[in-house]
Amino acid sequence: MKNQFPLKGKPKRLAVLDYGLFEVHAGPRTIGICGFVIETDAGEVVLIDTGFPEKYAIDAEAATEEDALGNFGRVLSVTVENLPEAQLAKLGLRKSDVTLMIQSHTHIDHVGDMDGFPGVPILISADERALPRPLYWSGKQAMEWPVRDYIQVSKDTMLGPDFEVLHCPGHAPGQLAFMLRLPETGWVLLTSDAISRAAEIEEKFEGSWDVQQAIHHGSRLMEMAAERKAFVIFGHSPEQWPVLKKAPEWFA
Repeated sequence: MKNQFPLKGKPKRLAVLDYGLFEVHAGPRTIGICGFVIETDAGEVVLIDTGFPEKYAIDAEAATEEDALGNFGRVLSVTVENLPEAQLAKLGLRKSDVTLMIQSHTHIDHVGDMDGFPGVPILISADERALPRPLYWSGKQAMEWPVRDYIQVSKDTMLGPDFEVLHCPGHAPGQLAFMLRLPETGWVLLTSDAISRAAEIEEKFEGSWDVQQAIHHGSRLMEMAAERKAFVIFGHSPEQWPVLKKAPEWFA
């Protein structure tokens, strides 16, 4: 098993991708579905997550029924403009420009176009890749693993200079988070669903795959952020999402 995929360059800029809006019945609360692009000063393009499957942009109601997702929530807005190709185009990029894909974990709102980047290696937690199929959604493992070169991590890993992959099981068996340093912004922590929103910390990560691990890693991530004075981008924050800068804008 490979534990590292060294990037040659340092992170140069970061963009937040808008993969649409979803309403979680609990609360209820409206959450943004996000992905990320990181460009390095060596010209590498890293894509983190790909949002919902394309079928949700074609007919969200039919897709929701097919996946039995309605008991958890409902898609509010996923259009062709929220798919990876269109989001990359906002940044002047094409799918073929992506040099590395990262799966933070394999729930339905993160893996929709995982198979859409032929030849691009996928970095993922070894625990997640060991599953028979991607997690997808509560007993509905509808996807197969794409045929790719998989770079599997089982611990915190330096992906390249100033770019750390943090192994944070809890929300999912192979949840990953990311810490990177940008030239102007400084340190940025991308929690992904290791901390979907700040309130999860007070709620003790209720409903997580492994609550105790989620609590542990949530605390660890926030301590790291405090130590480095990092800007934190949460995975699905109802408060942060509406005001968060998104593609075509960049954090530099």
